[in-house]
Amino acid sequence: MRRRNFISLLGGAAMAWPLAAREQKSTIPVIGLLAGGSFARGTPYDAAFRQGLNETGYVEGKNVAMEFRSTERHNDRLAGMAADLVSRHVAVLVATGTSVVALAAKAATSTIPIVFITGGDPVESGIVASLSQPGGNITGVIFFADLLEPKRLELLHELAPKATVIALLVNPDSLVAESVVRKAQEAVVSLGQQLHVLRARTEQDIDAAFATLVQLQTRALAVASNPLFFFLREKIVRLAAHHAVPAIFEFREFVTAGGLMSYGASLSEAYRQAGIYTGKILHGAKPADLPVLQPTTFELVINTRTAKALGLTIPQSLRVQAELIE
Repeated sequence: MRRRNFISLLGGAAMAWPLAAREQKSTIPVIGLLAGGSFARGTPYDAAFRQGLNETGYVEGKNVAMEFRSTERHNDRLAGMAADLVSRHVAVLVATGTSVVALAAKAATSTIPIVFITGGDPVESGIVASLSQPGGNITGVIFFADLLEPKRLELLHELAPKATVIALLVNPDSLVAESVVRKAQEAVVSLGQQLHVLRARTEQDIDAAFATLVQLQTRALAVASNPLFFFLREKIVRLAAHHAVPAIFEFREFVTAGGLMSYGASLSEAYRQAGIYTGKILHGAKPADLPVLQPTTFELVINTRTAKALGLTIPQSLRVQAELIE
């Protein structure tokens, strides 16, 4: 009798163990990733985000899970995708891309912690109350892409001083498009240049913008920060080379693709920092207590082969501060 009881007890334990394992697995926190552009599975930014998580002790598949949603650059999907992640009771909602993505996440929940990654000013766009005290359930990392246009124009002028007519390529759908244009216009006046603003919200618009650039006899180009332009960077670099137009971009990825020069913060570092913030929140930190992280260093990268092809001589003033690549 006792033997039968023992076998019955053993059998019950054997059945209960998988159930307990499933229950334990279900308690693993889930990170909801809402991507509006550059972030995707298997990219260097994905790896950088995971590195940041790992630094706080979290490893996907071991003690944390991830739910990934990408708009494929269709912002009309943002609200639905954000709501879907919220309905899955994720522990942290990570919003990557433009300010629009962060605002969609913020609109979807006032309780789930949110970590955003964006190039714009989160105070100006209404994401947070201030950088030092973001407030509410949201904080994040910025890389100042939208705020550096005047500096980029200055650097472009230094490398291509004969270019007195400049074009600025912007996406009019960006929340900060007009702010970027205004700051660029102020910058070119001080440099004694003329500025033409080219607007593109689709790939076809980019082709049209370059056709206009040629008609206006524009001698140089600044490409404003935008996920669409980043996604189509190889095409933009190719068109700039085809028309022999010196161009400056936001990230080194444009230069490694053959672009002339870039100036900005490291995108990979921003994603790593976002991973660290996500890990801290999973450990119990409150977003309101985590100030919005800002970059402390900026990269100037110049492609020497492209400069030579354009007949440009890199001045010593730029050589000493730039990373030169071929």
